[in-house]
Amino acid sequence: MAEQPRLDMARSQVFGEVAELYDAARPGYADALAEEVLAYAELGDRTAVEIGAGTGKATLPFAALGTPLLCIEPDVRMAEVLRRNTAGFPRVRVQTGRFEDWQPDGRRFGLVYAATSWHWVAPERRWDLVHDALAPGGAVALFWNPHGTRDPRLLAALAEVDRRHGLRQTPHSASASDYGQTPGDWADVLEWPEEQCRRDGRFTDLRAVRYRQERYYDTERYLGLLASVSAYRVLPPERLERTLADTAEVLDAHGGGIAMDQLTDLFLARVR
Repeated sequence: MAEQPRLDMARSQVFGEVAELYDAARPGYADALAEEVLAYAELGDRTAVEIGAGTGKATLPFAALGTPLLCIEPDVRMAEVLRRNTAGFPRVRVQTGRFEDWQPDGRRFGLVYAATSWHWVAPERRWDLVHDALAPGGAVALFWNPHGTRDPRLLAALAEVDRRHGLRQTPHSASASDYGQTPGDWADVLEWPEEQCRRDGRFTDLRAVRYRQERYYDTERYLGLLASVSAYRVLPPERLERTLADTAEVLDAHGGGIAMDQLTDLFLARVR
């Protein structure tokens, strides 16, 4: 699988503009995911490192299971919300900065994980950085939560709005029926990490898991979700307003919301 072009770094810096909206609108991950990852990692009392923790959508399920966590978040505004959300978990520490600039300082960790953030890490360095942070046998867990629209008529109507406003790869641009049983079968823009990990050669016991659940967003909540997505955040304000208004018009004409399949696709590997 060919390496995909790295996403524009400017897009990785826009989430902090709407940190509170991001926290309120973004969905979490499959309920069973944290337990699956921890069972694989056999972490014990060792600390886990989270790359690009955001406001804590994936942090809280691990923290609730008692996991010692070091959360690395590049945006100070997102980190502020993250600290507030994890205030009740004394084993969670938050460090502001880019994963590429973070120094383990000789420490070796039992788990490094990234929740919808791996694609923001420099592709030419990320496997080296993860390997250098992990103890022998330590685990890496990478996961995303793509969506698929269930109603074909709504999908077509939203596709016309996206085309008119020059948007591609929006949360609703795939059909729920497009997804099969194979984790990563959506990865035509963001490379699924398995092949690159195999080529690296320093990791073993590669596994992939898919979870699926149904979600329904009413118009207001779905617009909030879209407004937290980088493809929308980089639009000029007037264009963003028009795009969301046109999307709302379509959603309201189709029952006032959108029914979706949310997948959680998980990739696991461990240091040899």
